[in-house]
Amino acid sequence: MSRMAIRPDVEALPAYRFQALDAAVKLDQNESPWDLPEPLRSRALERVARAELHRYPAMHADGVAERIAELEDWPVEGVVVTNGSNVLIQAIVIAAGLGRRVLSVAPSFSLYALQARLLSAELREVPLGAGFTLPLEALLAELAQGEGVHFLAAPMAPTGNAVSAEDVWTLARAGTPRWLTVIDEAYGPFAGSDFSNVVRDVPGAVSLRTCSKAFAMGGVRLGYALTDPGLAVHLRKAVLPFTVSALQAALVETVLEDPAYVRSRVERIVAERERVALALRTLPGIDVHPSVTNFLLVRVAGAAALHAGLLARGIVVRRQDHLPGLHGCLRISIGTPAENDALVAALTAELGARSAATERTEESHA
Repeated sequence: MSRMAIRPDVEALPAYRFQALDAAVKLDQNESPWDLPEPLRSRALERVARAELHRYPAMHADGVAERIAELEDWPVEGVVVTNGSNVLIQAIVIAAGLGRRVLSVAPSFSLYALQARLLSAELREVPLGAGFTLPLEALLAELAQGEGVHFLAAPMAPTGNAVSAEDVWTLARAGTPRWLTVIDEAYGPFAGSDFSNVVRDVPGAVSLRTCSKAFAMGGVRLGYALTDPGLAVHLRKAVLPFTVSALQAALVETVLEDPAYVRSRVERIVAERERVALALRTLPGIDVHPSVTNFLLVRVAGAAALHAGLLARGIVVRRQDHLPGLHGCLRISIGTPAENDALVAALTAELGARSAATERTEESHA
């Protein structure tokens, strides 16, 4: 196929970066360290087995939307369901960003910028402040001009820090009516935050949520938006019909009927996050950034070498040192207690070996 058939904006765009690496301990994608609990998993698979595979699924995953509406105490007409929140990000840019602006901070979830560039929206990225703080005044200045979509990850990713409720309210109100404010709450359960009240009260606001993290269904691929029913009508126009399969719907409907496991899982992950952070802060040469998510962002000298050293010991984490403002940073997902212990032991050994090598070099030069 001739390259001339591809739009120049697409041709110039780098692909989404992720390299799957084989390791015994997988701490690189912010997944739940545990699968669905039994017997919930068995009930879900039994419903999958009864799915009518020769029939098309509901056009907009209506059964899933009903379960979500009950769970979130939200009008079902204002629930938009897709096969992953990534699909919703693209649909939102199509619906409100084409020919306009897409506003975010840098660094943030890379898909915001990727979709803006892919769809030829004008991308505006405001650098984070010191300590990865939200650049409130600069964002307000951007919202005072133009129109489009403002993506606000709360909690923030990949840095893991919280966004204050006051700042969320301020930015959402400042955006209306010319901006669609998208509050990405993918990691909200781990922070104990919920900005659905902002969406209820501010026209043009959307809460973006996922079943991949706290619900432990990353492999199922399902995300959803909570918004005003009138706005939801327009967002669905940008979502291709029948994107959620009958198999996905059967799994998710079953799980959403019995979500009690989520709270205990979140509590265990949060406790492990604090335990791991405390352990890592005792190690020399590692700076652990405060987190309210299910991952930790750490800064070290020689991040690439440390990443390789951990991989050689059977542990894979995520390099973030290619992102603006994240020089020397690695992102570490919180795993099971045993996996976290293995991580701490491997980091201790790697940093200890590095320190010993430095001492030997200094002695040889003495």
